[in-house]
Amino acid sequence: MIRFGTDGWRAVIADTFTFANLRLVSQAVADYINKEHKGDALPEVVIGYDTRFLSDRFAIEASRVLAGNGIVAWLARADVPTPAVSYNVLDKKAAGGIVITASHNPPRYNGFKLKAAYGGSATEREAHRIEEELELMELEGRGPNMMDYQRGLDTEMIRRFDPTWVYYQHLSEFVDLDKISEFEPKIVADAMWGSGRGAFSGILSRTRAHVTDIRDRLNPGFGGIHPEPIMRYLNELVAAMQQTKADVGLATDGDADRIGAVDALGNFIDPHHIFALVLRHLVETKGQRGAVVKTVSTTFMIDNLCREYGLELHETPVGFNHIADLMMQKDVLIGGEESGGISIRGHIPEGDGILMGLMLLEVMAYAGAPLHEIVADLQAKFGPAHYGRIDARLNTLVPDKRALVKQLAENAPAQLVGESISRTDTKDGAKFYLADNSWLLIRPSGTEPVLRVYAEAHTPEAVQALLDAGSEMGQKALQI
Repeated sequence: MIRFGTDGWRAVIADTFTFANLRLVSQAVADYINKEHKGDALPEVVIGYDTRFLSDRFAIEASRVLAGNGIVAWLARADVPTPAVSYNVLDKKAAGGIVITASHNPPRYNGFKLKAAYGGSATEREAHRIEEELELMELEGRGPNMMDYQRGLDTEMIRRFDPTWVYYQHLSEFVDLDKISEFEPKIVADAMWGSGRGAFSGILSRTRAHVTDIRDRLNPGFGGIHPEPIMRYLNELVAAMQQTKADVGLATDGDADRIGAVDALGNFIDPHHIFALVLRHLVETKGQRGAVVKTVSTTFMIDNLCREYGLELHETPVGFNHIADLMMQKDVLIGGEESGGISIRGHIPEGDGILMGLMLLEVMAYAGAPLHEIVADLQAKFGPAHYGRIDARLNTLVPDKRALVKQLAENAPAQLVGESISRTDTKDGAKFYLADNSWLLIRPSGTEPVLRVYAEAHTPEAVQALLDAGSEMGQKALQI
């Protein structure tokens, strides 16, 4: 029942995500680490957790299992952003990291994110090895080895610490806090009840930025919303901005590895625009160059920017793990995806909502202009670009994802919304590129019964027409 996806294991609390299963997974991780680090004196693992129900207790149990297997557990004192845990893995030269979080998923879920020694998500190979260790434990009828929590503290096999200090210091090396201070922005920071709470106000506390924190108290039910920074869940952020007359609103998801923003006019600034704005800023303002990585569902404005600047562009399947692979292999300036995971050169190969929020403030500070004007300028020069997505629920998982994608590609019409299809890509779903640079992507989920339809075009009307066409194409393909 326990399977690792692209970023760990997630399940419903008290259904599959139980203390018993959490201990088994922790034991499998311990077995894997001890085999990989055989002969090393006391391997170390960093453990963090989010604000969800029982996350702190799950984290303690994970630390007890690691300690019981001769592994030092650096356990966060309080809930903490996932990127902070990942950076501490790198900073401490630890064997890996564990974050108890279900990220942006509904409150009934929790999860177990596994971090590798390089500070990013574990590879598919590493996740598969953990699953093999779980199967071996079952065959041997073996349970977890555990150390008493107090004994772990007394022997320093469990070490409580604050991961944020060194992480905040690291972020300050990428962002011009003095420039932001001179700009004196009024900011509303929306933690969405997640573990990004207090991050922006903490980092900017010595600047002249004015930060108002909202939804920053401990609320394991997330106020009845999904802690995902998309417009449908940001009404409270818009209201707080109106009340405080703020220049920008910054929203992070449940574990703060994703970012969304709102401008002073109440417009949602999605990750596509944040990615494009930061890329332009890095090149034009900071004079940096390097390769760029984006997923197949990310805006064509990135293509236009790379063409303008003569930068090498790589397009990957959906999932930050694919971006991370290239960030570790090549000189990548920035990599990102439409869901809000973005990172830059010199940082960990993992999405970081806190860093991207700070970068957006720096973009505004250097431009000396309101965010809506900066976005309008981006659209005028590298757009216009409008984006939409539909998640169509299905009765069951798509039985053969590859067959469905093949069916879609082979039976595509010659035209979509009056534009001819210039090429088709099937690296992750069926993506149809149109002659005017707009596109349609139909992508069946491999983990849940959902057919995802994405589209980007030059007008909102064209986006809706593409989404409608894509939904119809997907339903027809499913029936064949």
